[in-house]
Amino acid sequence: MKNICVFASSSNKLNDQFYKDAQDLGTLMGKAGMNIVYGGSRLGLMYACASAVKSNGGGIIGVMPEKLYDFGVGNPEDCEEFILTTGMRERKAKMDEISDAVVALAGGFGTLEEISEMIVQKQLGYNTKPIILLNTCGFYNNLIQFFDNIIELNFAKENMRKLYYIADSPIDAMQYLHSYNLKELNYTGKF
Repeated sequence: MKNICVFASSSNKLNDQFYKDAQDLGTLMGKAGMNIVYGGSRLGLMYACASAVKSNGGGIIGVMPEKLYDFGVGNPEDCEEFILTTGMRERKAKMDEISDAVVALAGGFGTLEEISEMIVQKQLGYNTKPIILLNTCGFYNNLIQFFDNIIELNFAKENMRKLYYIADSPIDAMQYLHSYNLKELNYTGKF
């Protein structure tokens, strides 16, 4: 695992614990020699994580749609590689293409859409990457309950729970990344 895609909020108005967990994850990633693949801005949790990765020896790969870049929120200065895409769909495709794993920190509608697509891609067998939701302050509890409801009501099979991992802390997320082995999951990418 070298390039870790991190989906996260761009808000600068969150509870301090969200930023602390983002920084702690970035610190652990950087010290492990990992790079972050992220949205390419200097905003919110995504930047808190990215700057900590860089401060601890890892690299930053930013991927940003041209429209957002034109708003002046791009951060090419801190990135070893900064990729502009035509839109959000291309951005997600590029982030998927160059990453070995996905971690979703707390985020808004964009983060929800990004992580949902990655789970579906894995469900259909387009990737076998570890997908982690970092559940800071119980942020994802309602989403986890919704996922459980999907499975319990037979909209998805029981083995779909293996598509993603819920981490309670940055250390838990990193331990899962280090121990990830697809064969142990007994998930084949089939329905």
